[in-house]
Amino acid sequence: MTTLATNTPRVLVGGDVNEFPVIASDIIYEGAAVGIVDASGHARPLNAADKFAGFAIEKADNSAGAAAAINCRVWRKGCAKLAVSGAVITDIDQPVYATDDDTFVFLPTGAVFIGFVRRFVSAGVVEVEFDVSNYVDPYKGKIRQTLAAATLTTDAQDSGKFIFVTVDSVITLAATAVALKDCTFVCMGPFGTVQVSVDPDNADKFMGPDIAGADGGVAVNTKATARRGDRITVTSGHADGPIISEKVGTWTVA
Repeated sequence: MTTLATNTPRVLVGGDVNEFPVIASDIIYEGAAVGIVDASGHARPLNAADKFAGFAIEKADNSAGAAAAINCRVWRKGCAKLAVSGAVITDIDQPVYATDDDTFVFLPTGAVFIGFVRRFVSAGVVEVEFDVSNYVDPYKGKIRQTLAAATLTTDAQDSGKFIFVTVDSVITLAATAVALKDCTFVCMGPFGTVQVSVDPDNADKFMGPDIAGADGGVAVNTKATARRGDRITVTSGHADGPIISEKVGTWTVA
């Protein structure tokens, strides 16, 4: 092992700042959410196929340049005031996603994780804390599906899914003879606006910790107290009916 014997100046970069080479023939504007192209490692205005790299500190105009002709400097950690579709005062700590460089949403389907709501500013506007190295998408690795309909009947192909429910909906579970493993239903409406009801087959009842269910019973995420992110996970595996393995929020189970 060799130790330094003379002063050796280093090029040090601030911990909250990074920079990336920009793709060819594009412009990243100041304040844009910046994405990294998986196949090349180049930066561009974020789209849903990218990894979030931070927010652009200044405009990076590579409209007439080849790939990597210039770099884009980004804030990789901080708190940004953003217009997030549907944001209300009860959304503190909710995860936030982006579908492009300036469109921010709560729905994880087809979107890129950005950070978490830390402060409500006004209707549809919040401060979002981001840290590209340390914050992890709570739904990372999950198979995601949006339900924007009043009814849904599950089948075996719904196993392993996180189904994000955006309107009042009654979800009917297939009979226990149909394998259904670890299917999670998530309320995605603002506080008190969406009711999720999960209804077993008429011959089945819910099973699980301290659940004295009855055949034909229903699990309901009570609308008056339902909040974004409330969820329930069910799986088949018992002759009497589906097993509830997780509940977040206020659910009544009959």
